[in-house]
Amino acid sequence: MYTLQIEHGIKDFGMWMGAYGADPLGRAESGVLAERIYRPVDDEHYVVLDLDFASHVEAAAFLDRLRSNVWSAPSASPALASGPKTRIVEQMNGAYRE
Repeated sequence: MYTLQIEHGIKDFGMWMGAYGADPLGRAESGVLAERIYRPVDDEHYVVLDLDFASHVEAAAFLDRLRSNVWSAPSASPALASGPKTRIVEQMNGAYRE
C-alpha cells in the first residue's frame, strides 16, 4: 500500500471541502482506495490528507495530475492559502523486526 500525503494551508474549510468534494480528477477512477482528511485541532486553516493507492505508480501519477491540473492555477484551487507539501510513503507494517 502506498499513501500520498498532502498538507497545506487553506482559506476556508467549507470552500475547500466543496472543491475536494467536486473531485475534479476522479479519485476512485485514479486508483484511490481510501482517503482520510485531518485538520489540526489548533488550526482551522490547515488540512492534511492521506490518499491510499495500490501502487507507487498510481500515487505518483495522481500527484502529477494534481500539480499540473489543480495546483498550477489559482482559479482551479481557490481555497488554497499556501503551496502543498507532499510525499509518497509505503506502508511497512511487519516489514522490520529486530
